[in-house]
Amino acid sequence: MKNTIIALSLIATIGFNITGCKKDDDLVDVPQPVVNEQEIITSMFLMLTDSATNTPFDTIAFRDLDGDGSNAPVQWDTMRLNANTTYLMNVLLLNEIPNPADTISNEVAEEANDHQFFYNTAGVSLTHTYLDQDTNTPPLPIGLVNKIRTGAAGTGTFQVVLKHQPGTKDGQQTTGNSDVDVTFQTIIQ
Repeated sequence: MKNTIIALSLIATIGFNITGCKKDDDLVDVPQPVVNEQEIITSMFLMLTDSATNTPFDTIAFRDLDGDGSNAPVQWDTMRLNANTTYLMNVLLLNEIPNPADTISNEVAEEANDHQFFYNTAGVSLTHTYLDQDTNTPPLPIGLVNKIRTGAAGTGTFQVVLKHQPGTKDGQQTTGNSDVDVTFQTIIQ
């Protein structure tokens, strides 16, 4: 009887170890959250078209070729606009670290439900209107395609902020992380 109890205990212990020590391959796959990393953006171009004549007006550039590195920007234009004029403004974003450069504005458009540009002015008579939107319910602006309208002559600033808001986009500038935050000196003449 004693040998039977020992044998049953041994069998139970071996059985427990076999079923209790499964390989990782045998475990049920648990969905992992999708990581939507922030974009590397070295260059931003604001391409302005005079809406009355539909002709290109100017391209305002910011270029910092090492991204968040320690080198200073190599180009940081002043925005010069005519008074009492309406412009269409398209935004082009690039990562110029690789060769050829990556067009990051395409990624922003593809991930529109997770990105929004915000435009802030100080000291100048300039208003902004979004001309594009995402597929959220309700739709929220993206900001790659815009209209700006100038008023009277003056000087000030025009700030462009691109917020990365994966899963949290709510139309608020305080939500998420900034992929871009550039302030252009602005002259309306």
